[in-house]
Amino acid sequence: MKKTISIVVPCYNEEENVVPLANALRLCFKENLPEYQYEILFIDNDSSDKTREKIRELCKLDKGIKAIFNAKNFGQFNSPYYAMLQSTGDATILMAADFQDPVEMIPRFVHAWEEGYRIVIGVKTESNESKVMYALRSLYYKLIRKMSSVDQISQFTGFGLYDRGFISVMKSLDDPTPFLRGIVAELGYRRKDIPYTQPKRRAGVTHNNFYTLYDAAMLSFTSYTKVGLRIAVFFGGICAGLSMLFGLLYLIMKLIWWDRFPAGMAPMLIGMLFLGSVQIFFIGLLGEYILSINQRVMKRPLVVEEERLNFSEQSAQTTGDSSISEQASGASSAPERAISEDSSSKQPGQDACESGSLEQPAQNETSSEEV
Repeated sequence: MKKTISIVVPCYNEEENVVPLANALRLCFKENLPEYQYEILFIDNDSSDKTREKIRELCKLDKGIKAIFNAKNFGQFNSPYYAMLQSTGDATILMAADFQDPVEMIPRFVHAWEEGYRIVIGVKTESNESKVMYALRSLYYKLIRKMSSVDQISQFTGFGLYDRGFISVMKSLDDPTPFLRGIVAELGYRRKDIPYTQPKRRAGVTHNNFYTLYDAAMLSFTSYTKVGLRIAVFFGGICAGLSMLFGLLYLIMKLIWWDRFPAGMAPMLIGMLFLGSVQIFFIGLLGEYILSINQRVMKRPLVVEEERLNFSEQSAQTTGDSSISEQASGASSAPERAISEDSSSKQPGQDACESGSLEQPAQNETSSEEV
């Protein structure tokens, strides 16, 4: 019996990418992994464009493609984590919908998994994104690795393959605010890191902004470091000692030069403003830790589903056979014809999974109902 590889693809306003990505994944399995079945699971985080319509058509035309539609946007961490828990394959691959996680890495992940690695991850060594953003991310990873009690993985976004055994570990955590990168570093099995160069987005615009990046940074900081609270304690103690020392020096100088040493109000005001700003900063940092604790104590669900597609028992038994030609035989050739949108256009990161172009087999070119 063929093993099943689940591909989890989180989506948010990716109408230009979901169909080309489905095509690229199907062809990658056909040409590079014909001995495996695929299960492609899209989870949509309440998109406001036509992403859901595209996914619905994909699910109608290929039972190996599944979908979960969230009732609202549950954030960039909860949604993919939840989808991974819903996967049914022998191994699960998490990747982005924008082609910044190269499709040609999938065969390398699977082959490393067959060698015995239960976790295989992609680590960025270069990126075609903004040089400034890449430099800032590199600086962040260096800082978090030094401060964290867990050996964090630099330039790791979650893109990788996870064995079913590790998915079981994830299910047992019951964490309402999961941070996959930290969980892999802290609880993961022996893993293999495969370097790659991150390409630019195929289409659309990034949905990350200062707030989302800050949220990610603080989640990892409060979940895997104690250094923030320790700095507050140490810095507070040092400031208190220096304040007492300067106060004693001022008293001695005033007693010695009583008439010639006007202390004035400036030193006092400067000291008060400095200590006040330090207190506000560390109260805010303490609030971040309390917020993280509060989210975990409330035990809110990871995701509230609005709808799921192709999760019936029958479809679970027939998760997409990697032989596309079998699906396209006879009267059942509709899936191939319908998922041919954008298939003639080149897509970044797809060359290694193709032998020529992204054209469908000849028997599927007679008619085309585009998604």
